[in-house]
Amino acid sequence: MTDLAATEQSATTAPAGSEKLEPHLEQHRAELTAYSYRMLGSAFEAEDAVQETLVRAWRGFDRFEGRAAVRSWLYRIATNVCLDMLKGRERRARPMDLASPQSADTPLPDALPAERWLQPIPDGRVLQAESDPAELTVERETIRLAFVAALQHLPPKQRAVLILREVLQWQATEVAELLDTTVQSVNSALQRARAALASSDVTSTDVVEPEDDEQRALLARYVDAFERYDMDSLVLLLHQDATWSMPPYDLWLKTHLDIRKWCLGQGIGCKSSRLVPTVANGSPAFGQYKPAGDGGLESWSLQVLEISDGRIAGISFFLDTASLFPLFDLPARLEG
Repeated sequence: MTDLAATEQSATTAPAGSEKLEPHLEQHRAELTAYSYRMLGSAFEAEDAVQETLVRAWRGFDRFEGRAAVRSWLYRIATNVCLDMLKGRERRARPMDLASPQSADTPLPDALPAERWLQPIPDGRVLQAESDPAELTVERETIRLAFVAALQHLPPKQRAVLILREVLQWQATEVAELLDTTVQSVNSALQRARAALASSDVTSTDVVEPEDDEQRALLARYVDAFERYDMDSLVLLLHQDATWSMPPYDLWLKTHLDIRKWCLGQGIGCKSSRLVPTVANGSPAFGQYKPAGDGGLESWSLQVLEISDGRIAGISFFLDTASLFPLFDLPARLEG
């Protein structure tokens, strides 16, 4: 039984004819999750939003008169769900959005609440396998951490307009109908959103390309250097202004020299770690396991790498492994 069917079975009796609707709803789950993730900045909230969207669609099917395509109808519901969820709350952010870079000698500050942080998401939850290569590239680019973080600076309705118009390539008339507004209002919101996005200076990074030999070689060298804890070799793979961040802490580093110093100082506990590859936000990622007292290896972070021009431009270490490792199908620990 699908999540949708299970939810509805416990909630109410399905409306007549809705058994034919379920496959049409479920086929949109990945793209609705991607849309909701861009809106909300949280993998878990995005999945909640999509589930609520599909439940509302199921319950409202008897009132759906077919004037719009099912896909457009679902996006209308999803947009309303996301806008409701965004009311009265702080935007999710990266450490770079909250503070200036610090030195490697800076003591680790207190952790901030989980709801303050932009979260990573597995590619498999938001990318549509049947997409052609060009569409898949766009989908990966528009779930990058830097891009989604920049979206969080926009007011919610501007965010929706920009995603619908620029990412999903909807016509202004379609967006106006979805938001119950005018084409003029949509165009005005899009202009303001573009200007705000441009001022945020979203850095361009390379998306993961499994068939790219140069990228594969770079990642292999990174894994080798990190697992051997050879900081001289690791630094050679980084841009000089590479960033290093560790949510839920707002401390972050900028420069390859501070990163090296951190790893050999406060971060020395990561020595002898093992990395397990995955993908997140259209980028290469790794589950990091560091030595435990019993001789095994315990989950420590989900690393998401940002690559630009053949080198590593940034590494984000997401430390909430209790939540994130199950999401990425990573085990909680490895044997030694």
